[in-house]
Amino acid sequence: MNQQPIFFEPVFKERIWGGTALRDQFGYDIPSEQTGECWAISAHPNGQSVVKSGEWKGWTLDQLWKDRRELFGGMEGEKFPLLTKILDANHDLSVQVHPDDQYAQTHENGELGKTECWYIIDCEKDAEMIFGHTAKTKEELVRMIEEGRWDDLLQRVKIKLGDFYYVPSGTIHALCKGTLVLETQQNSDTTYRVYDYDRTDDNGNKRELHLEKAIDVITVPHTATKVEPKTEEKQGATITTYVQAPYFSVYKWSVNGIFRVTRDKPFLLCSVLSGSGKLKTAQGEHPFKKGDHFLIPATIDTFEISGETNIIVSHV
Repeated sequence: MNQQPIFFEPVFKERIWGGTALRDQFGYDIPSEQTGECWAISAHPNGQSVVKSGEWKGWTLDQLWKDRRELFGGMEGEKFPLLTKILDANHDLSVQVHPDDQYAQTHENGELGKTECWYIIDCEKDAEMIFGHTAKTKEELVRMIEEGRWDDLLQRVKIKLGDFYYVPSGTIHALCKGTLVLETQQNSDTTYRVYDYDRTDDNGNKRELHLEKAIDVITVPHTATKVEPKTEEKQGATITTYVQAPYFSVYKWSVNGIFRVTRDKPFLLCSVLSGSGKLKTAQGEHPFKKGDHFLIPATIDTFEISGETNIIVSHV
């Protein structure tokens, strides 16, 4: 039985709002000065993570999900459920919203819906983001969009390093300039663009908006709020719980010694935000460092993490 963590090569996406923070802060070999997304652990057709080393070297996560379901505790489902990203918002992202499973299934060829969450890795002083809207009814929402009253409609909130936001499907949102986040989301790439600041590309063309679908799915009135985390001290680590929700649960392990873990979920996704350490299983030690992303499969029942490190962990 393979008792090794599975490390992945990230996939990078160039975006008009991207920058160089993925290289500057994590040392990644990014494709350009406008790299906006690191798809760190992904089984989506638009960006497949590939195993770096070990028994499954060269396999995609999707292949593992389809052909080695024992690594995931025999979980059911056609698609791997989660996607982990790091986003570098060097410029403002478009104001957008995502559909739920039912709407996406019907309108996006069987795609999953997209509920997501953000951990703020870094941001500029006085940084903010768009999170929600002020409309009380769908009619008021439509009227304000048609009249272009974006300053009245969109809610801006101040953010700082270490903040965490849960973003259910139907929530209007946008990261703003100077923000670096780790995103945990459903395995989906469906976004409805509501407003893009009337930006144009090199040919003078504005990016496509998806107002009809967006209006269909926007939750009115806005209900999502900032998450207030809970912390718990364990031997060798501080555990911060951010969200335990239907699609995923997300934690931070702040390790400062030797932290022993008994896995009680089908799998764990781990993203190393700072520091370095070793993960020890019955089959040996596996070093890791800032910027590494790995999966703890169902074949590992217990393990130890040692070092000085912060790791964001998620599971279904």
